[in-house]
Amino acid sequence: MSIPLSVVFNPNWWFRNYGISFGRPFYFDRETIVRNDVIMRRALNDRFGLGEADPQPRPIAGSRHVAAGFVVPALLGVEIRFSDNQAPWNVPRNLSREEALRLRVPEIESTWPMNEWIALMDGLEKECGRLTGDFNTGGLINTALELRGNDFFLDLLEDPEVTDHLFTVIAETQVRVANYVRSRTGTSSVSVNRGILHVDRGLYLHASCSVQMISPALYERTILPHDRRLADRLSPYGIHHCGNNLQLFAPAYSRMPVRFLDVGWGSDVAACTRVFPEAFLNLRLSPVRMLQESSDVIYRDTVELLRAAGRTANVGVCCINMDYGTPDANVRAMVTAAAL
Repeated sequence: MSIPLSVVFNPNWWFRNYGISFGRPFYFDRETIVRNDVIMRRALNDRFGLGEADPQPRPIAGSRHVAAGFVVPALLGVEIRFSDNQAPWNVPRNLSREEALRLRVPEIESTWPMNEWIALMDGLEKECGRLTGDFNTGGLINTALELRGNDFFLDLLEDPEVTDHLFTVIAETQVRVANYVRSRTGTSSVSVNRGILHVDRGLYLHASCSVQMISPALYERTILPHDRRLADRLSPYGIHHCGNNLQLFAPAYSRMPVRFLDVGWGSDVAACTRVFPEAFLNLRLSPVRMLQESSDVIYRDTVELLRAAGRTANVGVCCINMDYGTPDANVRAMVTAAAL
């Protein structure tokens, strides 16, 4: 038996190893998207034995090899900067309180970048008769920070009116984008983590990257009600928690119908398993250790994560955002450890 496994490399790794630029055409030029998708799938098979041996072009919108969580922030007016060897940079708007309260849910079909992507999807579907791929819609806290900047943390403590308004607008925008893309391609979150394909391809994965910056009590009081509404509207539902403290938030998360959990490196895996005996736990290795440690250490890291989970069903392993210089031997060690 082999444990489901996925790997994602940083744009810098792709740029320096294969010359793939992550400028604007990577996301919006049809020929560039399809060509790079084939190159990346072939590279993963040639180097690590993952995926298809002879990948063929497919009508893909977005990319399954980088998360690129700029869609919802951009729809809400955040400036996006592209570069050759980095993920898109979302430049915080630092909205005033009054500007934040004036924010409204956009008409996604006529607002950039969705209007450009919709045109791209229309062209691909007309030519090929089908579509695949999706876009990372980010998360409530991630996007709120990109709209309000550091003042958002004060909002959480002192200004429930602004907090609730921002979360309501962001959540509704996420719902509209996810439902639109899922209606066109059948998925909404493979770009967040390909591991969802081992559970349900239609699963929505909510990115809670920034939640570890606040306390579980503050999360439960201010954010959980909005998360629960997202879970109700975007079922089947999962949570991407890349922080090292999932066990602290697990009791609150368990109040939602969570079918998939990203378990950030450093989290107490055994404790998370006890709280979520039925959900698929995707155990994340450290990309820093993957870069700096030996293959023997990476093999042990992988084995110890799986041992802590205490099960071979409803569990997977991954390493996300590995940078240039990561030894191939370390990736192969993870693959070997997952092949039980």
